[in-house]
Amino acid sequence: MKIYLSHSGNFDYETELYAPIKESPLFNEHEFFLPHAPENIDVRTKDIVAKYDLMLSEASFPSTGQGIEIGLAAAAGVPIACLYREGTKPSSSLHFYCEDLVSYSDIADLTQKIILLVEKRGRSLQ
Repeated sequence: MKIYLSHSGNFDYETELYAPIKESPLFNEHEFFLPHAPENIDVRTKDIVAKYDLMLSEASFPSTGQGIEIGLAAAAGVPIACLYREGTKPSSSLHFYCEDLVSYSDIADLTQKIILLVEKRGRSLQ
């Protein structure tokens, strides 16, 4: 499965998002697009988002760019699953676009919830 990972740039996404995903079994089983990875800095979302099977969005921190990515994915018919850290308030408009809106407590819980969301989406593709 091809998974686009959407997130704000306003937190330590390398440590709190990219590293846990790279350390999970998912990273070897699926193709992840990490938009802020050095090799992807110049890639335009609008040119690639429709090629993905799922957009996972870490939505704890409001971000205009991330909202644009979610809108592009929705317009392309890409399913969107949003995750947010407990204690934060994600945008109320996310429920219009996200098939799943899931809270998590810490990095380990985030990883487990991502695994469950990817497995759920994988079953729906079969």
